[in-house]
Amino acid sequence: MPTPTKGPRLGGGPAHERLMLANLATQLFTHKSITTTQTKAKRMQPLAERMITFAKRGDLAARRRVLQTITDKGVVHTLFTEIAPVVAERKGGYTRITKIGNRKGDNAPMVVIELVLDPLTAGQSTVREAEAATGRAARGNKSVAAEQAAEDTATEAENAKVDGDAEGSVDAAAQSETAAVAAEAEAPGSDEAKDAKAAAEVAEESADDAVDGKK
Repeated sequence: MPTPTKGPRLGGGPAHERLMLANLATQLFTHKSITTTQTKAKRMQPLAERMITFAKRGDLAARRRVLQTITDKGVVHTLFTEIAPVVAERKGGYTRITKIGNRKGDNAPMVVIELVLDPLTAGQSTVREAEAATGRAARGNKSVAAEQAAEDTATEAENAKVDGDAEGSVDAAAQSETAAVAAEAEAPGSDEAKDAKAAAEVAEESADDAVDGKK
């Protein structure tokens, strides 16, 4: 539940406000679009988007978390099976608020809040794919750098062993192991990660030989 904003609450108390917002979110997921006051819409919007984020996860824990707020199991089923797949490619902005003027009588500003269920345009899809490709390239560059670091420090460990510098060999082996862990974290199971791990093992063997030789 979003943190209440400053000023008077919606309803008579915190529990009443939570119930009102949950009911509004339920109606939004049921009808895909509802008309309400601007104040209620702005308070309910972050709650609805958070529920959709949980629904995109799709696991049992997420479903139970949503059921704590949206108690209608039919609406929750609709949220997980119909709404979440449609917005799966979106990273946010699942709802839209449109002003429609003031209400007669109390002159309260009225809005329509609706789910954004339109598919991404070709341009938006291209941008998302480019962002994903950039992210993969960045991770690949980092894993290559980590592999190179593991190999370089493994060489340092071997040279230190030859020079009889046991402490230097051990330090280099530790650095090689750190680089191998980094490569695995950046690109799990990749060739770079495997090569970095192999280099770290060689460095560890060199360090062990150096320590044994010192003894």
